[in-house]
This record gives sequence, structure tokens and C-alpha cells, in this order.
Amino acid sequence: MSIQLANRSIKYPIGVCENLLVKVDLWHVITYGDFPPIQYNPETKKDETVSFDKQNDDLKKKLAKNNEAKMVIYNALPRKEYERIFMCKTAKEIWDTLLITHQEEESIDNAFARFNTIITSLKALDEGFSSKNYVRKFLRALHPKWRAKVTAIEESKDLTSLSLDELIGNLKVYEVIIKNDSEMVKGKREQNRSLAKKE
Repeated sequence: MSIQLANRSIKYPIGVCENLLVKVDLWHVITYGDFPPIQYNPETKKDETVSFDKQNDDLKKKLAKNNEAKMVIYNALPRKEYERIFMCKTAKEIWDTLLITHQEEESIDNAFARFNTIITSLKALDEGFSSKNYVRKFLRALHPKWRAKVTAIEESKDLTSLSLDELIGNLKVYEVIIKNDSEMVKGKREQNRSLAKKE
């Protein structure tokens, strides 16, 4: 998913967002929709819609996640993208609109830049946000075209001691190999088409 961020195009893999937003309990709101203003009534023994003045503190905190999820998305978007989604009423509606609009693959540099942007935003929201398992989170978030390489890294490296910089370097080398292979195959196809036209 490609989005203009800070005057450059950045692609947002769903997995990165999911892995990181789970930490602050916003991913549920983004994927399933807003938490409803419902709480259990012990008198009727049923869940009931509750007006704001009768909501307990736990419910109010839960409902605040609805707006917090929207704000996280709004703050990550440049004006051009904001104009596409400003009429959306829920974080889920915003996310679905962005998913439909941007369905592309991305480079490791773009994925890593976005990963860092998201991590920085999450640290600002939650001082206790842990940097543990960044390598695992980043690997899980990569586009499916990376599955073979991810599996190879998981099997050959100790992920607990592998630095994020070392991982990115490894993936960038692999990305260059894939790109060169793709260009070589494309060149051979063009050469075969030229030969076929001459015959």
C-alpha cells in the first residue's frame, strides 16, 4: 500500500501496521470497527447501550481508542491522503479506503523508513513501548514475495541477537539480486521477441 508521507511515496505493508498497532490496542478498532458504547447491566443481565454520562471509566477509556486510532492514522498522512479519507467516520473506514487505494509492493528501504516512522509514533503514544522483537515484527510484516528469504533467515540466524540494521542489509542485498534476476529475465524476453519478429 503506497502513501505519500513527508513529500515522498511510502508503501504501508499491512503486517507492519498490524504488528505495531497491537501494542497500543488500536489494531482492533482499525480492523473491526469502533468499540460500541455498550456495557453489562447487572439488573437486566444484558449488554446495553449506555449514554455518555452513565459510562464507567473503563468503557470511556475503551471508547477513547476509537478516536485515538483515527488520530494515529491522520497524523501519519500528508494532506493529499487526508483529503481522500477526511469524510470517513471510523478508523476502519479510513483503513479500508487506504487499502483499496494503495495495493502495491514496496522496497526494503521504504518498508524500513515506514517501520521507523510507526515505531517513533508508537513510542510517543506509549513510553513503555518495548523495542524487543523488532526483527521478528519487521520480518512478519514483509510482503509475501519475501517469504522464502524470511524463512531462510529464521532458520539460519539467531533472531534474538540479530540487529535490525544487519537484517536490513541482508534483505537489501537479496532485493538487488531479485531485481537483477528480474531485469535479466525481462531482457531475455525482449531479445526473444526481437528474434521472433525477424523470422
